[in-house]
Amino acid sequence: MPVPPTMPPAEATALLVTATAAGDLAEVQRALEQGADPDARDAEARPVVVTATRAERADLVRALLEGGADPNAKDGIEDSAFLYAGAEGLDDILLLTLEHGADVASTNRYGGTALIPASEHAYVSTVRILLDAGVPVNHVNRLGWTALHEAIVLGSGGDAHVETVRLLLAAGADPSIPDGDGVLPRRLAERLGFTAIVAELDAAG
Repeated sequence: MPVPPTMPPAEATALLVTATAAGDLAEVQRALEQGADPDARDAEARPVVVTATRAERADLVRALLEGGADPNAKDGIEDSAFLYAGAEGLDDILLLTLEHGADVASTNRYGGTALIPASEHAYVSTVRILLDAGVPVNHVNRLGWTALHEAIVLGSGGDAHVETVRLLLAAGADPSIPDGDGVLPRRLAERLGFTAIVAELDAAG
């Protein structure tokens, strides 16, 4: 039989906020058991699940999501647990958010999906997860770039970025989409001297 709460919901929610900030899993669990609001926000209006994600605490994120936290709740700069985990290559947390209903089409403050910054940084395993989850591969952000553009323009041209481009193309990335200035991905790669990426684009037609 469940143990009845011993503290008011507001007190439990305050405990959840402080415990999350302190990284105290036991207290986070206790607060949730006492009826804390899992979507509580701190003094900066940041959802606790985003706080836990930024701290790279998968254990806290799991507890919060299992307690009902929304993986799509955004902070003041439009980051959610899902978007931040994708952008920073936090695969364990990313998978948790997907298991708990993350919106794969959600966008950040740049109007981009999680796939775009993941591709920029060439987090290959993260890119695979996001593509498998169905994140739109040809979404264009406010800068006029798709994930393919960012993997080229903001990439190094190294092995990880080549593999990222290969994955994007295999998932349906369209190399005929120009950037905001009307330049095609192949031309961007050619300008930067990324011959391996040019070869991948040529192979994709």
